[in-house]
Amino acid sequence: MLNTTKSRKAFFKTLVTFTLILFPWFFAIIYLNYVEDDTKPKQLMLKHYKVDRRKLVDHTKFEILQQDFETAHDVTEACLSCHNKTAEEFMTSNHWNWSKTDSVNGEPITIGKENVPNNYCIGIKSNEKLCSHCHAGYGWADNDFDFKAEKSVDCLVCHDNTGRYKKPGPGKGNVGAGYPDHKIDLRFIASHVGATSKKTCGYCHFYGGGGNNVKHGDLEAALLSKKDCTKEVDVHMNHEGKNMDCSECHTTSHHEISGNMYTLSTSPENATTCVQCHTDSPHKSKLLNTHFNTIACQTCHIPEYAKVNPTRVWWDWSTSGKHKDGKPYNAEDIERNDSTFQYHAKHGDLIAIKNATPDYIWFNGHADIHLFGDKFEGDTLVMNKLEGSFEDHINPAHPEHPSKIYPVKIMRGKQPYDTEHRMLLQPNTFGPKGSGAYWADFDLDKAFENGMKARNLPYSGKYDFVYTESYWPLNHMVSPSDKALSCKECHSRDGRLSKLSGFYIPGRDNNNLVDTIGILLIISALIGVVIHATIRIISKRN
Repeated sequence: MLNTTKSRKAFFKTLVTFTLILFPWFFAIIYLNYVEDDTKPKQLMLKHYKVDRRKLVDHTKFEILQQDFETAHDVTEACLSCHNKTAEEFMTSNHWNWSKTDSVNGEPITIGKENVPNNYCIGIKSNEKLCSHCHAGYGWADNDFDFKAEKSVDCLVCHDNTGRYKKPGPGKGNVGAGYPDHKIDLRFIASHVGATSKKTCGYCHFYGGGGNNVKHGDLEAALLSKKDCTKEVDVHMNHEGKNMDCSECHTTSHHEISGNMYTLSTSPENATTCVQCHTDSPHKSKLLNTHFNTIACQTCHIPEYAKVNPTRVWWDWSTSGKHKDGKPYNAEDIERNDSTFQYHAKHGDLIAIKNATPDYIWFNGHADIHLFGDKFEGDTLVMNKLEGSFEDHINPAHPEHPSKIYPVKIMRGKQPYDTEHRMLLQPNTFGPKGSGAYWADFDLDKAFENGMKARNLPYSGKYDFVYTESYWPLNHMVSPSDKALSCKECHSRDGRLSKLSGFYIPGRDNNNLVDTIGILLIISALIGVVIHATIRIISKRN
């Protein structure tokens, strides 16, 4: 009886010791995971999702719109008879100018499609007649376009509610330069205008780079489809759910639309963010809400992109121009898992992927954008260096926007540059045969001469190709909460954040202090087991 009593005392002593050592750790884990965060509203929206889109004006009642318009300019003139200050307002926007005033370290900079190269079709100069089919205007064919001509504003491209409006490039009876298809009924479309929609925004933003989902990876025509845009594809825009339009997040004031694309932006000014609706404490779990200090919402809630149709991730200009039997050579698509390999004589080698896993970077909302005319050194050029680091998260250079981990698509390729002037080259790609346009004559030297002349930049006649990268932050195709990343996808040695270094992630990294504490806990547990076993053995013998 005495031995049993001693054994019980020893057992309870060991149990108390373990409890005192381990309880704080268990308590911290349970508290952070399961205790609700009452410091801020949980899962609240700062505004309702759906905007009231009742049709307040019936444009079929306006007599001035009941006419057979001879030109698209005449439609704009009719619109301006009522909206007499709207063109003046719109002509200050970057959707009209394709440039805007941004800032670098507080200093203003003018930046946009006008002066920023990309690693897709490279640039618009000398190619305006084709590129401007996505411009909200009429007649931009070259450097002589008048940006002060109010009648050249295209109201219909954003406000068409019929789904019939089209702005094709040149050819098949159309002159291009942003003019509408010559076959459409301007009278019917003009009298059926209204608010913008996913379709009108997507007309340009889904098809940048020459095809659906080529550029962004998370913005494409599938978002318009009742069949394709399920809740799993996008919780905001799916038809069975919120069915949100673009302007419900990208709010607009005087035709200035909020939102940044960091291939054309250098600061977070005028950015659109998740917390506009969801607050900075959207979860019930304190642990998840503490992640907001380090991790962007998109990182967990966009686990993959290009969910329906592939997006381009490689474009090699150095291989372009191949011919067979005197004709440009285009290879059939080669499918390998979720990758598609292509060859087009106009473009070179191309790779597109779907169901893609994002890359991850530290980002503080500021970027260093490479401009046409900028010189570079080395054998790699990052087109838009997104600034940020773990150190910047600890001691932020921009306290209002410290670095966080964001998901991105990385576009890679090879682009032509002037080996003497060490600057990227602008090719003239579009034009009639005999004009020197590359896609007609396949003469790179002449194409560079034309393109750089249009940019008023020198061309030495010597060129080569440089490896380039551009970074595209992912903000759309948000997955439902049950499809968000789980803990183990980051907190593991080969997890999604394995390429980010310089900081500690539990479960991924070794840390001397943490490892020491863990080892001491294990040793303490083993000592406790040995002591307890020894006491039991001695007690039994006695």
